[in-house]
Amino acid sequence: MDNSESPQDNRKPVWDSFLARVSGKAERKLKARQGKKSVWFGLGMFGLVGWSVAIPTLLGVALGVWIDNHISSRYSWTLMLLVIGVGMGCFNAWYWVDKESQGD
Repeated sequence: MDNSESPQDNRKPVWDSFLARVSGKAERKLKARQGKKSVWFGLGMFGLVGWSVAIPTLLGVALGVWIDNHISSRYSWTLMLLVIGVGMGCFNAWYWVDKESQGD
């Protein structure tokens, strides 16, 4: 029985393979971060932010108008839900922009 091979020698190919995969992924990640964003990415982000604010705002206004027409109140539900919709839309847009800027 030959004991010239130690357990360390058996792990070397696995370790080298692991290091190669990690270094490859790190290089791709650095290259992606250094690359410029295209015009289409900017337009897509612009559209995402716009719709993220517009949809909750319009839904709030529509619901507010419906409530104002069907329930009598001294408060304007349209105005209240407009403000709430804009706030929710801005929070939603901030979430997506923050998520995109982290690169996840």
